[in-house]
Amino acid sequence: MPTTRPAPPPDSASPAVVKAAAVLANATRTRTPCGPVRVLFDDGDIESAYAVQRLNAQHGQEAGRRAVGRKIGLTSQAVQFQLGVGQPDFGVLFADMEVPEGGEVPAGRLIQPKVEAEVALVLGRDLPHRQCSVVDVLRATDFALPALEIVDSRVRDWDISIVDTVADNASSGLYVLNGTPVPLTALNLASVQMTMTRNGEVVSRGSGADCLGNPLNAVAWLASTLAGLGDPLRAGDLVLTGALGPMASAGPGDVFEACISTLGSVRVGFATEGEDQ
Repeated sequence: MPTTRPAPPPDSASPAVVKAAAVLANATRTRTPCGPVRVLFDDGDIESAYAVQRLNAQHGQEAGRRAVGRKIGLTSQAVQFQLGVGQPDFGVLFADMEVPEGGEVPAGRLIQPKVEAEVALVLGRDLPHRQCSVVDVLRATDFALPALEIVDSRVRDWDISIVDTVADNASSGLYVLNGTPVPLTALNLASVQMTMTRNGEVVSRGSGADCLGNPLNAVAWLASTLAGLGDPLRAGDLVLTGALGPMASAGPGDVFEACISTLGSVRVGFATEGEDQ
């Protein structure tokens, strides 16, 4: 994983940005959901939403959290349509968000978690170009891993718009990685098939093509976007490329396992109330 790098200089935050960041930070700290923060901004004000995200990410790094990469969200056209947007979004991944493969999420760690299966990439080179291509991503990627992203929303009942989810670090929660790296030379990511079970019952199916046509397309979008913002993807960064199928709600005692063809499987459980952590 990469060494910690400083966050880009924060914008001169408006009172609304500062307030939204404080509301979301308090919800995270207390594990108590808040109301939608979109009420503080104009409709569709994604720029302010990212300013909220950056402010809380900066506060996290100042408190000693280590940024290790990025996650991509809204890679499904259906979800984009639902939220009224035409592109994905992104959030920051921190080292303390990782749950060991086969481990358990402690009871009460999250507010209203859902699980989705993804392809994770780990970069071996920087991606500094504002017009990043799929070939650039292929050359820069060190290896791929099967992953579970455990998304969460600090907004009550998942009552979110694009502004809410972007401000809320793209509804990030935790993530789980299989530890066996697979080189991209052995993969066609567009054609991988995914099946995810909850307690042995299939709850999600999908393919690499369900993630913007190919997870590599999602990473090329992210790399171009971040380079344009002056904070490009770096060698060693972990990238969660986006869901391969529908997410599923998680509760105490649940066990999830995703199998992704040619990549492998990844598993995580959710501890029950009162269970020793």
